Amino acid sequence: MAKKKFKAESKRLLDMMINSVYTHKEIFLRELISNASDAIDKIYYRALTDDAVSFNKDDYFIKITLDKDNRILTVSDTGIGMTKEELEDNLGVIARSGSLDFKKENESKDGFDIIGQFGVGFYSSFMVAETVTVISKAFGSTDAYKWESKGVDGYTVAAFEKERIGTDVILKIKENTEEENYDEFLDEYRLRSVIKKYSDFIRYPIKMDVTRTKPKEGSENEYVDYTEEQIVNSMVPIWKKNKNELTDEDYENFYTEKRYGFDKPVRYIHISAEGTVSYKAILFIPEKTPYDFYTREYEKGLELYANGVLIMNKCAELLPDYFSFVKGMVDSEDLSLNISREMLQHDRQLKQIAKSVRSKIKNELENLLKNNRETYEKFFKAFGRQLKYGVYSDFGSNKDVLQDLLLFYSSTEKKPVTLSEYMVRMPEGQKYIYYAAGESIERIAKLPQAEFVSDKGYEILFFTDDVDEFAIKMMGAYKELEFKSVSSGDLGIEAEESKSPHSEDNDMFAEMKSILADKVAAVKASKRLKSHPVCLSNEGELTIEMEKILNAMPNQEKIKAEKVLEINVNHGVFKSLQEAFTNNKEKFKLFTDLLYNQALLIEGLPVEDPVEFTNNIWKVLT
Repeated sequence: MAKKKFKAESKRLLDMMINSVYTHKEIFLRELISNASDAIDKIYYRALTDDAVSFNKDDYFIKITLDKDNRILTVSDTGIGMTKEELEDNLGVIARSGSLDFKKENESKDGFDIIGQFGVGFYSSFMVAETVTVISKAFGSTDAYKWESKGVDGYTVAAFEKERIGTDVILKIKENTEEENYDEFLDEYRLRSVIKKYSDFIRYPIKMDVTRTKPKEGSENEYVDYTEEQIVNSMVPIWKKNKNELTDEDYENFYTEKRYGFDKPVRYIHISAEGTVSYKAILFIPEKTPYDFYTREYEKGLELYANGVLIMNKCAELLPDYFSFVKGMVDSEDLSLNISREMLQHDRQLKQIAKSVRSKIKNELENLLKNNRETYEKFFKAFGRQLKYGVYSDFGSNKDVLQDLLLFYSSTEKKPVTLSEYMVRMPEGQKYIYYAAGESIERIAKLPQAEFVSDKGYEILFFTDDVDEFAIKMMGAYKELEFKSVSSGDLGIEAEESKSPHSEDNDMFAEMKSILADKVAAVKASKRLKSHPVCLSNEGELTIEMEKILNAMPNQEKIKAEKVLEINVNHGVFKSLQEAFTNNKEKFKLFTDLLYNQALLIEGLPVEDPVEFTNNIWKVLT
């Protein structure tokens, strides 16, 4: 039998296929199963146009057969088969596929679509097989043929005996090497897992002989193995079913089966979108934060299917970073795939789907916030920080999408509130949205700076996440109302108070500034303190809390906010300060240092010299 040569370009393409196109060798099984499904589809198309052809779906299936001893793996189908000429044309010329031509001729009949468009997926078999044999008998033909190849050297085609129509692809699996373990493709459980992963929703049964164990007849302690034919795939994906057919339990089971998480999803979104790009999707909002969610190791993305065949495990392009917590899948028949079926050839369709998915997720979160506040707060506790990062990132370009989804703890309501709810309760004449930042609600509630704003009857939002202030700085304003820290040098309400009668103490404040040098930008009489003796406020955009966060980052140059030391002139300590300034400069310096360090401690900032600080306290006590 004369061996036929692949064309030069086909040889180069085959070499590329084997060595570089496919990322994972297991992909070969997905490709062969998809081609088998195409072959059965073609019988179906024929039945639609030819009354002489009957199609009983129960008679059509794909069979995986394993012969470990001889290292043989066979993928068989009961599809339309190939003639000798089709074997030559479809397998002898790489990248020429009858599927693509067939698809053009039979576009969109009864919702079916052909998966294989390029005819190159078949050649992924050579990644794992030293010899590939194809035995096929075409529909309407009495003859069968065998195509066989060991790779780039060429192939043979010869007559062969085959009883029923269809195609058998027979792989002689390679021997193991030091780098590669090919035995895995002779393991029943491994093959089943690959089928479940990539081809679970192929619309025809994928059958496989599965090993089972049963007690040996007449013995209680001995067992024997036997084989049982089993359908491995699910066939009908949940996302192609009508929503009214499904229950909450169905969605929760799907969430568990796909290993999207070990928790119970807070919400699910079932999408059936028709339009320029049609797609179906099931999305889940998890209940709990994955352990690695806020690490570099976390990989976002949705499972991406093309006509029921898994193309990507994690398609990051389908989700913006701020919705990276969403789990689920998208299936579309409109995607343009490249020759390996692993990557998308054009991203226009993907961008349209991603835009739609983003809108659906936002709408679902808004409905959850409006109609089930308790559940939303539970969700926000787990993933609210990610939404805030979304506001901060990309120079605030997503703030309009996310700002109404944010929650912050309220000083008056004693619970999380939205920015919109805050504005509704604002008294007439309030100029700013006031906030206070700190490590916890308890610490913020005790801040001296918050006392004055609260006494004026203004609600304060508590910022406890490290990203909070950075996010609102990027927002700039909410509905034209600016944010203002209670530690800001200008609160916008001091003008209502009478001017400080302590202008004669300016020399004393200047002396305190001199003692503290560049530790503070200024020392002044406070208009905000009520019961506390001292506090720090800040000037400029960089707040004290932001300074703490930035300086805690690795390899970060030390950053300093412009701090102002404010003294409560109505507190008893002020008289002692005045007396010391007049009569005892050493004591005055001691009081100045103590008040400054006290202000640092209130802010949660480290005291620069703890030993000196404790010695100074001892000096005052003695």
